[in-house]
Amino acid sequence: MTTIPAGDFDYERHGHGYAGQRRTDPRIAAHVHAALGQARTVVNVGAGAGSYEPQDRHVVAVEPSAMMRAQRPRHLAPAVNAAAERLPFDDGAFDAAMATVTVHQWSDLGQGLRELRRVSRGPVVVLTFDRDLLGLYWLAEYAPEIIAVEHRRYPPIDLIASHIGSRAEVLPVAIPFDCVDGFAEAYYARPERFLDAEVRASQSAWGFVDDAVQARTVDRLRRDLESGAWDERFGHLREQPEFLGSLKLVVGRP
Repeated sequence: MTTIPAGDFDYERHGHGYAGQRRTDPRIAAHVHAALGQARTVVNVGAGAGSYEPQDRHVVAVEPSAMMRAQRPRHLAPAVNAAAERLPFDDGAFDAAMATVTVHQWSDLGQGLRELRRVSRGPVVVLTFDRDLLGLYWLAEYAPEIIAVEHRRYPPIDLIASHIGSRAEVLPVAIPFDCVDGFAEAYYARPERFLDAEVRASQSAWGFVDDAVQARTVDRLRRDLESGAWDERFGHLREQPEFLGSLKLVVGRP
């Protein structure tokens, strides 16, 4: 039987190794968990391999990709096979809802966000990237095609906010120097990591550009690292303890 991808990226084919590269960074997790407030029951939609799920609350994970569900560690409960746009839960079934680095994958953003609001009695917490700030990152110079892809994929922050509550706030999230969650900006001070094909494979944006673009980007970065050109322009980042880039937390309340 052919598996049809639930979102814009085919994790059944390309989701191998995500759990190893895309791990929970505890400092980012602290922001997410604080936004959940006193919630004791939480639904995590687009849960993937389980990153950022709180361990001290009852969490029901929802993930449409079998590949990603299979990568959930044993200490986490199995995820429900469902999509954000059709959550199989009653109205107000949970104290809170969360979605971390996933809304850009959904086939119907508005419907998915309305579903989050519907099943949560309290806050809806969305961790995502602000597409209007993607150009702040040095990768924009080396791989403008990647930034263009991500700008198309990520929805406007104010659109997210408008769907998840009558009261919403947008909070910037600082990315630590040694961030263990391998999204692109996590390596703001460690450019050598992009030379690793496994690192790039765990960032879905690379799957939307052709092999020639990827090869050209990696080749230029390698040459600039070897010659010192990268450090000449961006070396100050190696001493910067955190980076305030496009990572945002959008919190909606009823």
